[in-house]
Amino acid sequence: MTITTITTTKIRPGALVRGSGGPRYAVALLVDALGTGLLRPFLLLYGVTVLRLTAPATGIAMTAGVVVGLVCMPAVGRWLDRGARSTVVAASMLVRVLGVALLLATPAGHVWPFATAALFLGIGNQAWPAAHAALVATVAHGRERDTALAAGRALRNASMGAGALLATACLAGGTTALQALAAVTGLAYLTAAALAWSVRLRAPSAATPAEGGEDGPAPRMRALLAANVVYAFCLNVPEIALPLVLVTQLHASPVWSAAVFVANTVLVVTLQVPVTVLMSRFSRRTVLALAGVVLAVSYLGFLAATALGHGWGAPAVAAVSVLCTIGEIVYAGSATALVTVLAPAHVLGRTLARFELSTGFGLAVSPAVITGLAPHGPAALWGSLAAATLLSAGAVATEKDRGTRLDGLDPHDRHGHSEPDIRAACATGLPVPPPVEGVSRRPR
Repeated sequence: MTITTITTTKIRPGALVRGSGGPRYAVALLVDALGTGLLRPFLLLYGVTVLRLTAPATGIAMTAGVVVGLVCMPAVGRWLDRGARSTVVAASMLVRVLGVALLLATPAGHVWPFATAALFLGIGNQAWPAAHAALVATVAHGRERDTALAAGRALRNASMGAGALLATACLAGGTTALQALAAVTGLAYLTAAALAWSVRLRAPSAATPAEGGEDGPAPRMRALLAANVVYAFCLNVPEIALPLVLVTQLHASPVWSAAVFVANTVLVVTLQVPVTVLMSRFSRRTVLALAGVVLAVSYLGFLAATALGHGWGAPAVAAVSVLCTIGEIVYAGSATALVTVLAPAHVLGRTLARFELSTGFGLAVSPAVITGLAPHGPAALWGSLAAATLLSAGAVATEKDRGTRLDGLDPHDRHGHSEPDIRAACATGLPVPPPVEGVSRRPR
């Protein structure tokens, strides 16, 4: 297997699959996301109906699982920097197998085993994004890396949506159906882990001297990490903020909330890759700042839509949600990609872990912030989100990249040339030498 360097921004399915880790890894992503879609949206329902726990106890246990799961991220980053790639991805899936097994073994009325199961599920869910991004960053370079990350997100959303639809159709079976869905989820995670492990991809460890001068310190990214906490709120807007506004403030039918969620999923699946390719003509930092502006404008649009009241308010909110989803797509297509090019190779894992830690923190606190602001009126909710997101976009745009990167350029960007070659050409005025087409993967 070789590490491919693609120099165009066209969508080429074959190269995209290779750049995403190969066919087996793509199948692993699909199976893993399908299993996640079967159980994750209904975990609260499982705790309440199958285990007969109170809703507050179930919610607290799930939240604690997510928050405590964030603690594992520094260890995940160090493991990745020792060269592990597919092994970490497989481990994140196997941890969730253990979580599902504990869930199935939990007796009714016992909250602590359920909390432990939620913890293992949370660890797997938090560790997977950083491990996946590190694997893709090892396989693909340049803008093909961005497109491969976008394709992985689109595939994951499609598979999770299919799993959720299948689970919804099975809910008529009651508690037995929920237990069966949990068992199938565990099998899906186990299958996906085996497929991911079989890829057997490693990278040079941090102890190996980096080539091309990529052995600088880890980027600080303080503004980027702080801004990402606010940016991550957009991922919970379709699931938490909009249903809350539509049902409690506009008194609209729950059908509108379902329609917004379905539209969000469909748009992400169909537009994530094309929009990422379209934005590849601009720098990643510029695109990320633009995403903040789009999200802030959509939040102001929600504020205007809610002012219409019952009747036209719900359709207006649904229409503005399309703009919010576009902002989410632009954000998701540029944020992780920017982090992968800012980080020197030997600290890529720890840098990605820090970034995913900020994302996880944003996702963890956003439900409390959104539900806390909503009772104070639309202006408090949407105005605060818009202001915070605009400030975050400004911080992203003005932060200066430090280290060996050329303003955050990928070391194999600009038609596949390496950064040292670009620097030498800038200093001497000579043509940039031809790029190397591929780099053999190190043996395991």
